[in-house]
Amino acid sequence: ENLLVVAAILKNRNLHSPMYYFICCLAVSDMLVSVSNLAETLFMLLMEHGVLVIRASIVRHMDNVIDMLFCSSVVSSLSFLGVIAVDRYITIFYALRYHSIMTLQRAVVTMASVWLASTVSSTVFITYYRNNAILLCLIGFFLFMLVLMLVLYIHMFALARHHVRNISSQQKQPTIYRTSSLKGAVTLTILLGVFFICWGPFFFHLILIVTCPTNPFCTCFFSYFNLFLILIICNSVIDPLIYAFRSQELRRTLREVVLCSW
Repeated sequence: ENLLVVAAILKNRNLHSPMYYFICCLAVSDMLVSVSNLAETLFMLLMEHGVLVIRASIVRHMDNVIDMLFCSSVVSSLSFLGVIAVDRYITIFYALRYHSIMTLQRAVVTMASVWLASTVSSTVFITYYRNNAILLCLIGFFLFMLVLMLVLYIHMFALARHHVRNISSQQKQPTIYRTSSLKGAVTLTILLGVFFICWGPFFFHLILIVTCPTNPFCTCFFSYFNLFLILIICNSVIDPLIYAFRSQELRRTLREVVLCSW
């Protein structure tokens, strides 16, 4: 699904804009999350059943590479979710200046910075993963991005409601615009709800590792770690539906890509 989004954006020149480039990067990040999770699960199953026999030193190196890929994709996914929120915020509040603020050059610099920061942070995380300070930094980053998106979307929704009330009072059609306002509220609820539901348990798991690693309740919670990873993969599947499929142009291009592949 994420691969289709990337192919559609690359194929259609009308989608060659900063917003869709950010969505493309988010799709790549989400794809890496899924690939790293599936790769680690596959290697573990093959080794447990004796199908794959590898020296312990090589297993450690492979585990570090997969963990680095996972950590990098987690940080980049969270970052691009935030970047998309900021991009939409600029689109609404600085509509007339959007193209001068969010130039293609700035978009490229932003994307390169996110990928570079994700790679560096994942390297640091794997090197010092036993240090609780590293886990706290990752947890803090998650909470920061969650609060940032929440504040931006609430501000955008408040502005949308203000405009709806003005238009409704002028045109005497409150029902239509009330429905539009409700639709916007539902969209924002889905965006933040899916983000929190899919990522929340994983980061709560990290919080418990730092605060109560030996507590019986925490130990029980740790046993569901694989379920938390599945939730993250689910988020990788849902993200394109929320951020990309709502675009009519992108939906049309996706249909063309799928039909051509057949």
